[in-house]
Amino acid sequence: MLTGNPAVAANAEQSTSLSGLMVAFLAFCCGAVVANLYYAQPIVELIAPQIGLSSANASLIVSLTQFGYALGLLLLVPLADLMENRRLVVGFTLAASVTLLCAGLTHSPSMFLVLSLLIGLTSVAVQILVPLAAHLAPEASRGRVVGNIMSGLLLGILLSRPLSSLLVEVFGWRGVFYSASALMAVIALITAVALPRRLPTHKATYAALIGSVFALARRYPLLRQRSLYQGLLFASFSLFWTLAPIELMRHHGFTQTQVAIFALVGAVGAIAAPIAGRLADAGHGRRGTLVALLLAPVSLLIAALPGSGYVWLVVCAVLLDFAVQLNMVLGQREVYALDPHSRARLNAVYMTSIFVGGAVGSLVASPLYEHFGWYLSAVAVALLPALALGLFLSRKADV
Repeated sequence: MLTGNPAVAANAEQSTSLSGLMVAFLAFCCGAVVANLYYAQPIVELIAPQIGLSSANASLIVSLTQFGYALGLLLLVPLADLMENRRLVVGFTLAASVTLLCAGLTHSPSMFLVLSLLIGLTSVAVQILVPLAAHLAPEASRGRVVGNIMSGLLLGILLSRPLSSLLVEVFGWRGVFYSASALMAVIALITAVALPRRLPTHKATYAALIGSVFALARRYPLLRQRSLYQGLLFASFSLFWTLAPIELMRHHGFTQTQVAIFALVGAVGAIAAPIAGRLADAGHGRRGTLVALLLAPVSLLIAALPGSGYVWLVVCAVLLDFAVQLNMVLGQREVYALDPHSRARLNAVYMTSIFVGGAVGSLVASPLYEHFGWYLSAVAVALLPALALGLFLSRKADV
């Protein structure tokens, strides 16, 4: 059972103001760390033959990285409610630096796959930083702070692929991993000096801590609902960003550089994060959620429209990214409010659901596209956020 001294807890959990510079730094850290999950995605066909991995198994590199991240969310992120947060962030970031470096050095396919799993596992520092920022931010501006930091996370997801594609042209695929390793080392050094300390007041064994994660999921219907909505949206997001580059290269003649530019344009949708934070702080969370859950399926149906070349895909990329980011931040704001002393574990449930949705989306993307082509695939993908919208409207009183 988790316990703590209320007086000490009040002092330890007291919110403080965060400077604009610190918020910007945390946003950058979130983007840089989460990018580790996606650097390999556009270059697996270059990596596989050089390490002796067959083309049929090349996709395991990305799948194992995401699986490792999901494991880390469930098994490591809850430690932020038990151990000093800055130490965890520095430790995980240094571990990520080492695994990225080893991935760049190895020539063994089996070792590279193990390291891919470990890259995902050690990149969970980002999910400790977000609830830490929520603890440090005053209540009145908490949504805005979380929204600004989450914009960095989404930009990291969106920009990692084009950045990887561009870096590989200059430094080769090993250089991508060396660069990421160096960046993680620098971030670990800066966070060790600049990040405020936070020592949680909970006392528990590790087994009790992990058990409490599942107890929180059972206790709070809103947590389950928000996790499901965002999981469905992120599955559609992952499906789109897996299929869109294939469609652009096969049927619109895009080069790797042009696909990178397409991803950069789609990153405009990251502006949703600070907007979402302000909506949440102003008490418009439900309206914002409705907009997000409506916009996501509409954007995918737009992508299925014939004609105009790749224009509809660009429109969809911007609108879908906006919807996913909007709903993510609104959901986090509500989830964090459920229990201020359990934010890391609440975040573990919320984010695990999201990345499980993303992993499933990536897994079914290629078979869906090969069997049905782009237009039917886009319509099918639109059903996922449409389902989230239907569930949201049917539970009007709960959210």
